[in-house]
Amino acid sequence: MTRGRIRAKLRQSHLYTFTCFRQDTADAEVPHSFDGPGFSRIVYCNQPQVHSKKPLYYTSNNISTTKYNIITFLPKAIFEQFRRVANLYFLLAAILSLTPVAPFSAVSMIAPLAFVVGLSMAKEALEDWRRFIQDMKVNTRKASIHKGNGVFGFKPWQRIRVGDVVKVEKDQFFPADLLLLSSSYDDGICYVETMNLDGETNLKVKRSLEVTLPLEDDGTFNDFRGTIKCEDPNPSLYTFVGNFEYERQVYPLDPSQILLRDSKLRNTAYVYGVVIFTGHDSKVMQNATQSPSKRSRIERKMDQIIYILFTLLVVISLISSIGFAVKTKYQMPDWWYLQPNNTTNFYNPKKPALSGIFHLVTALILYGYLIPISLYVSIEVVKVLQATFINQDIHMYDEETGNTAQARTSNLNEELGQVDTILSDKTGTLTCNQMDFLKCSIAGSAYGSGSSEVELAAAKQMAIDLEEQGNELSNFPMHKNSTGDSWNDASGLGATEIELETVVTSKDEKEHKHVIKGFSFEDIRLMGGNWSKEPNADVIELFLRILAVCHTAIPERNEEIGGFNYEAESPDEGSFLVAAREFGFEFCKRTHTSVHVRERYVSSGQPVEREYQILNLLEFTSKRKRMSVIVRDEDGQIFLLCKGADSIIFDRLAKNGRMYEEATTRHLNEYGESGLRTLALAYKKLEESEYSAWNSEFMKAKTSIGPDRDAMLERVSDAMERELILVGATAVEDKLQKGVPQCIDKLAQAGLKLWVLTGDKMETAINIGFACSLLRQGMKQICITLNPDVQTQDGKEAVKENILMQITNASQMIKLEKDPHAAFALIIDGKTLEHALADDMKYQFLGLAVDCASVICCRVSPKQKALVTRLVKEGTGKTTLAIGDGANDVGMIQEADIGVGISGVEGMQAVMASDFSIAQFRFLERLLVVHGHWCYKRIAQMVITKECCFDV
Repeated sequence: MTRGRIRAKLRQSHLYTFTCFRQDTADAEVPHSFDGPGFSRIVYCNQPQVHSKKPLYYTSNNISTTKYNIITFLPKAIFEQFRRVANLYFLLAAILSLTPVAPFSAVSMIAPLAFVVGLSMAKEALEDWRRFIQDMKVNTRKASIHKGNGVFGFKPWQRIRVGDVVKVEKDQFFPADLLLLSSSYDDGICYVETMNLDGETNLKVKRSLEVTLPLEDDGTFNDFRGTIKCEDPNPSLYTFVGNFEYERQVYPLDPSQILLRDSKLRNTAYVYGVVIFTGHDSKVMQNATQSPSKRSRIERKMDQIIYILFTLLVVISLISSIGFAVKTKYQMPDWWYLQPNNTTNFYNPKKPALSGIFHLVTALILYGYLIPISLYVSIEVVKVLQATFINQDIHMYDEETGNTAQARTSNLNEELGQVDTILSDKTGTLTCNQMDFLKCSIAGSAYGSGSSEVELAAAKQMAIDLEEQGNELSNFPMHKNSTGDSWNDASGLGATEIELETVVTSKDEKEHKHVIKGFSFEDIRLMGGNWSKEPNADVIELFLRILAVCHTAIPERNEEIGGFNYEAESPDEGSFLVAAREFGFEFCKRTHTSVHVRERYVSSGQPVEREYQILNLLEFTSKRKRMSVIVRDEDGQIFLLCKGADSIIFDRLAKNGRMYEEATTRHLNEYGESGLRTLALAYKKLEESEYSAWNSEFMKAKTSIGPDRDAMLERVSDAMERELILVGATAVEDKLQKGVPQCIDKLAQAGLKLWVLTGDKMETAINIGFACSLLRQGMKQICITLNPDVQTQDGKEAVKENILMQITNASQMIKLEKDPHAAFALIIDGKTLEHALADDMKYQFLGLAVDCASVICCRVSPKQKALVTRLVKEGTGKTTLAIGDGANDVGMIQEADIGVGISGVEGMQAVMASDFSIAQFRFLERLLVVHGHWCYKRIAQMVITKECCFDV
């Protein structure tokens, strides 16, 4: 199929250019002025040869996570070896053994030292070679590059230069930071997955400038020229400032046109982009830190002991040499038969002081075995064997991926047994990146009898408590039915037994049922068209239509199953569409101006495909916490369909739209207690005149020029999203990886503290906290956030004072808490954390965090993850462990005392930067509690036993 046909085929799916928000070229704002430091980068598009020499030469696209290279290996590795005090002493002793004062052959000193240092350097070389191989796998990936005359050819990533025009196809990673020029969609949009950067699985929409849309195939780049002036390389993933000069016009650039390295192209056949930042200048690599050389606590402790032994050695040698000098001066004349025939400079009875000095050197060498060089050899051998045991542990083998645990460095084996604080990523580390539609509330009635992982964990704990107490099940107090179903309102012992048994066994029962990804709903009242028999069937029908229409997803035909896969901007939307399909409302098609829904269970009994014309889309943002679509149905009626956070939706309900508010609120509270993510659904019917008047205001705001445009759009959108009528609410579960709650519980029992650092929003992180037992019911939450009123004030001082006041008040509240069993959880977002990590506030923040049982940091950047890890490591002085799976976790993995990478299916950046790698989070329990304990105990016992035997 030719490119033209592909492009024509995809035109109908480009609605999600979101033209109602897109900035037209004609309406472009005044470009940013690039004067002063921080904005010196100039890129000549399609002219990479210009950047091959100074002053416009930029770094290559080759990346390296190794500690050494061919030139630096010997000096750096030798330096690392002689950081050990014992090695440094034996080097000095070996040099002295070459002199005549040595009491024995120099070989006996040099050989052991050479063996120890050589063995350690060989181990370092092997481990770094493995990192090099992983780097080469990335650097030798192929990318399609414009070679000239409209011809594209493949080059390895490491040969890509700034200014190159790159063509990236579906499901490929971006090889560098690119400016999006055009895509397979007519309006130059594309979908990008940034899980490797910020941990989020939802797709991001990127849009090219309209002026570059004609660059739609290979041949159009023959004469393409342009100039980009932009900011210098920096680690900020969410900002970009620049100008694009093209055809004698200047256009402003923003983050929506930038495709970042290591993010993946999704749901788009291809895109064209020009390289802006390469290699270590790219934003993902700017967030990485240099691979550090880490040493275990026991090794540092041994150095301290070596200092003590060395001091003792010097004292003994001094006493011996002083005694020798005194004996030589006062007693040697009487011992004529012991006097040498020929005196030397090293021993002259007539010069006792000089003889004593030379004897001191001899004594230092002779008594040198007080410092055990063989101990280091033994430790190195033992550590290599321990690493082998870790690598071959069948209990840490993942059958799904075929990955095993890997000790990528053996220096830190025993340090695993000394971990105090674990800092963990969330997405891909604790969770499976899978949302399942579990329950819903429609017209005040709760539907869905399934149990969340939080409920399963609670039921299991109750069963354990019952067994420990030896009580009969009939004596156990009945807990509240979380489903609220009318048919489960049975009372008494029987109801309690049935409920507990259902919750505990439901997981096993699911294994025998057909599993639908994204759909774990169980309630016959809504399945198979039975919803039409419910008392509020008309409201249920509206609820399901909102699920099928109010979204920003694209359907993809799955030939294997004969249905559709959905590429959505958020995982929640994907689960909503799967649920709507299972209930009989299948989203099947999208065009430039409409969505099509195949409704299988309508009154006629035959499937009917209905078309809904999209008039406007009011997008979701973290500030709005809601999204809406305005549609016209086949009857010409206009509706606003809205979904969002319940607190936001409830504040916007009309007086006649609150019929189900009380019941829905009760259900939402129950869903929240079950650790589920919830959204409220509402609608409003619009008259033609009302919509026309509003749309006129909306278009006026959209086409305005100036810094107030976003505020105007928000004001107009806010006016429309009022007087809503509540329909119901959804509850979806973010699936945890297998065994995560149990692993966290065991680690907590072992006395380890867990911090979760995630790029997700606060609500999501809190829900996961409950699901994985990091947060528990009854735990008091301390949320440190920016006060919107304070944010509007000039300067940062007011904001910092407000945050400091929140931290101080929270610390005071913990100190004044009278309940000795009270537990606190600290939750803080990225913007607030930026101020909390300032030098004048970070230790107050750390003090508060240490007093809390759980800590969750939301919306944090990779750099902030590393800074938090450094603060905990340096502030507490205890061993820290960081665990993650993506490129956004590399900084904290390298910063922590121990770094653990999850060897998942998406990228290997975290593994490449880690000290240990495992396939699933649950294996961390065995790595720390079993191997960490064994390694530390055995190393300690080996040191004591060997030295006792050596001394004897």
